[in-house]
Amino acid sequence: MSVQQEAPTEGGTGTGEPLEVWIDQDLCTGDGICAQYAPEVFELDIDGLAYVKSPDDELLQSPGATTRVPLPLLADVVDSAKECPGDCIHVRRVTDQVEVYGPDAA
Repeated sequence: MSVQQEAPTEGGTGTGEPLEVWIDQDLCTGDGICAQYAPEVFELDIDGLAYVKSPDDELLQSPGATTRVPLPLLADVVDSAKECPGDCIHVRRVTDQVEVYGPDAA
């Protein structure tokens, strides 16, 4: 099982539904905190901004690109969203697109 393999989530949502994460590069400050917490999911590009990575470790540079949150990295991804100085990391349920962690979480 690869780290990025789709897996049900635990915690926060209480629904066991898979989660995905995306970064709003317009708000990214380039601090790299996300890449420190979860380098398997986040990476800084040459432009100094953070992006999510595909399960194949490919940098996803399209605006609004998402990737699934691997179960073993859920806590690290959530911590990234909480600690991000730009409030640009969004974690949402795949099924209904409701943000569960990040600046727009209910």
